Amino acid sequence: MASISIERLSSLFQRELAIIVNKDNRSEAVGYINITEVRVTRDLSYATIYYTILSDKPEDLKKASTLLDTINKTVRKELASKVNNLRKMPELLFKYDEALAYGNHIDKLLKTIKDDK
Repeated sequence: MASISIERLSSLFQRELAIIVNKDNRSEAVGYINITEVRVTRDLSYATIYYTILSDKPEDLKKASTLLDTINKTVRKELASKVNNLRKMPELLFKYDEALAYGNHIDKLLKTIKDDK
């Protein structure tokens, strides 16, 4: 890799992926897909992309996962055209970011406890 750091590359990937994944109403079935974090390995072999969606229904999570698996190669190709100073484009691994869902679950539990008092 030339002069760009892994952190800057991760940030650039996050910005570009947010646009690419949601363009042309690709995600119409699941709504907006929010890219929360991107982690790129030091050797640029893999980029793990963490995402969330507004719904926490299991069927919507499955739709989002299926959609991202389906468009993975296209997204990788579009990302490569946007970030053209890399020797190789990492493989993209999409993972659902459970932190938001976990936070919402804790919030519901706290509200339940507060309402019981």
